[in-house]
Amino acid sequence: MVKRIDSLAQVSDYKCSLERKFVSAEHSEIAEGLTTDIYFIRTQEILRHMGLEKTIVTGEIFARKRGVFAGLREAMALLENSNVEVHALPEGAEFAPKEVLMRISGPYDEFGIFETPLLGILASSCGWATAAHDIMAVAGDCPVTVFGARHVHPAVAPVMEYCALIGGVGSASCILGAKAADLEPAGTAPHALFLIAGDTVAAALAYDECMPENASRLILIDTFKDEAEESVRVAQAMQGRLAGVRLDTPSERGGVSAELVREVRARLDQAGFPEVKIFVSGGLTPERLLLLKEAGASAFGVGSYISGASAIDMTMDLKEVNGKPIAKRGRIPGLTFTDRLIKLK
Repeated sequence: MVKRIDSLAQVSDYKCSLERKFVSAEHSEIAEGLTTDIYFIRTQEILRHMGLEKTIVTGEIFARKRGVFAGLREAMALLENSNVEVHALPEGAEFAPKEVLMRISGPYDEFGIFETPLLGILASSCGWATAAHDIMAVAGDCPVTVFGARHVHPAVAPVMEYCALIGGVGSASCILGAKAADLEPAGTAPHALFLIAGDTVAAALAYDECMPENASRLILIDTFKDEAEESVRVAQAMQGRLAGVRLDTPSERGGVSAELVREVRARLDQAGFPEVKIFVSGGLTPERLLLLKEAGASAFGVGSYISGASAIDMTMDLKEVNGKPIAKRGRIPGLTFTDRLIKLK
């Protein structure tokens, strides 16, 4: 069992090498309590001095904004060696402002030091899942892949993409994020391939030759030439094997507009390729996605809207101490009524 940090002496004795390659916390360090705020260790020390560290309490976690519940897998891993009872919403459930998301009961010293990482896990996870849910509310049946790993620290990139899947996105490009959900990562090839190859058609044909048969033949067509022209060239060269074209036109050229999507769709149709889909990526928001969908795009890659979503602030309040209702000023003492929580531990 992992030994937890629970005293100021242990904090003082702990040494973190200044030559440490990655500042991000390792799994064992999170479980040990090393990512908590120091004041929870001070609280533990004081309660032990008072003989109150084993006091039975019940804490409730809630958010001030609506959202989609995510982070439960990691939250339960954090509490797996704690002698506590846990009730929570199912992962993926929508929640209202101030609704109870999780309830934890047990001796305070069994979970008190985990308040910081527990709230952090849920805050970030729910923020990412909620952004994905809002994207899918607009995308509807159109496939969406999360492309956000490049926008966040690699230590949390898999968590972000995993939470996007919980929020309803269908696939993820980050290898570990997809694998954690028992999925295969999704994606084709970047501009680098086409720039090095020197020609979109040549790269597309090489892609078709090299990739497994089950890999989607989705080709990026905005590297060298006009997108509408390049779409038709690639479709003709691949002789019925092209599943779709990807538009990722940079902002320096005006980005991907609804007008561009309409033209590419019309040119492909006129050339006899109505089956070739249009996949759009690059700075998509729900509002832009809707416009592009109406113009003829049928699949999307969404990055920064999900990866850059604000964490949904979480609060944990103690609502019972030794079975008696209690709360700080401004909050109502006692357990909050809810019939949506499921006992997990």
